[in-house]
Amino acid sequence: MGVWKQISEYLYLRKKDPNRPKDKWIGYMHGINRITIFVFLLCLVILAIKLLR
Repeated sequence: MGVWKQISEYLYLRKKDPNRPKDKWIGYMHGINRITIFVFLLCLVILAIKLLR
């Protein structure tokens, strides 16, 4: 699976692959990855706002 495809699934831009195996630990890992992407994007926005002031 490509990196951009996975990121689009994390950000809810694309539906999940129905053929992917269901595992609760993989679900936890994807949840943590989703949180880290959102926090990273939030930090980029905050940094951009501080630099533009």
